[in-house]
Amino acid sequence: MKKLVLVILLLFGVNGIAQQKNCLIKDAANGKPMLIGYCTREAFSDSSFSWWFNSEYNMYEVDSTALKNASEKLKNDKITIVMGTWCSDSRREVPRFYKILDYLGYPSDKVKLIMVNRNKKGSSDETDGLNIERVPTIIFYKNDKELGRIVEYPQESLDKDMVKIITGHQ
Repeated sequence: MKKLVLVILLLFGVNGIAQQKNCLIKDAANGKPMLIGYCTREAFSDSSFSWWFNSEYNMYEVDSTALKNASEKLKNDKITIVMGTWCSDSRREVPRFYKILDYLGYPSDKVKLIMVNRNKKGSSDETDGLNIERVPTIIFYKNDKELGRIVEYPQESLDKDMVKIITGHQ
C-alpha cells in the first residue's frame, strides 16, 4: 500500500494532480492556436509558434560585452516570463531573451514560463500576485524577492536591462 501511495505521489506530484503544461486553446479574437497557462520552452517547437520564435531567436545578436559577468550573477536567480503568443512584443522579445539565456548557459528548465490570454490571465491562478499589466513581463528573483522586471520592451536593450537588474544598478 505504501508503495502505491508513493507511486501516485510521484506520478501526480506532491500537490495533487500535476499541472498540465503547453496547453493549446483557440484565440477567440482570431481563431488561431494560443498557448495558455504554464508552459515549457518546447511549446515553441509547435509550427504555430516556431516560425516567429526561431526567426527572432536566430536574428538576435547577443551583446557579449554587456553580458561579460552576467552568468555568475544570474546563476542563483530565478526568472518568470509572462507572455502571450498573440502579442507582437512577446513574439519579439521572448525568443531574444531565450537566446541571451542560452548564451549565458542558464537552464531553460529554471525559467517559469506563463502564457496568458488577451486579458493577461492564465488558465487558472498562475498570474495571481504578479501585477501583470503588459506582456511580455520578465521578472527576476533572488531568494524569492523580486529584483526587477522588464515590461513589454527593454529601456536600453534586453542584455543591458537584464544586467542592470541582476547587479542592482537599475
